[in-house]
Amino acid sequence: MASDKTNVMRVLEQHKIAYTAHEYPHGKDAVDGVTVAQLLGQNVERVFKTLVARGKSGGYHVFVIPVAKELDLKKAAKAAGEKSVEMVHVKELLGLTGYVRGGCSPVGMKKAFPTVFDESVNGLPSVIVSAGKIGYQIECVPADLIGLVRAKTAAITTD
Repeated sequence: MASDKTNVMRVLEQHKIAYTAHEYPHGKDAVDGVTVAQLLGQNVERVFKTLVARGKSGGYHVFVIPVAKELDLKKAAKAAGEKSVEMVHVKELLGLTGYVRGGCSPVGMKKAFPTVFDESVNGLPSVIVSAGKIGYQIECVPADLIGLVRAKTAAITTD
């Protein structure tokens, strides 16, 4: 159990959503998601990363995909109802979401942005996402997480 409660954990508790906290050894810098999955001893299909993109309309969108996959920008744009989307610059992340790279969670962002989970989440008993801080992850039932952030699911990764 993580010793530090993150904002994400508090939000889940407020909404009475059951979760398991995971902690992995970390320094100041983010490690890639596949490494996080390995450090946690988890299957890469169950560990998801949170990506933020700007749509052609100027609106922001959150995409949550398996750590070993790449976001397909065309599919992501379609799922978001945008002509196109582009990833936001790492420098913009903290101001927009309240999170740093490597600690970005779909839960508890400064604003509730439209969120899309990769449809592969649907077949999973549980999904692991960042707990909002490098070194901390939370695991919960996909439907609970999707309901909380009012997300939808779609095929948004490259084949």
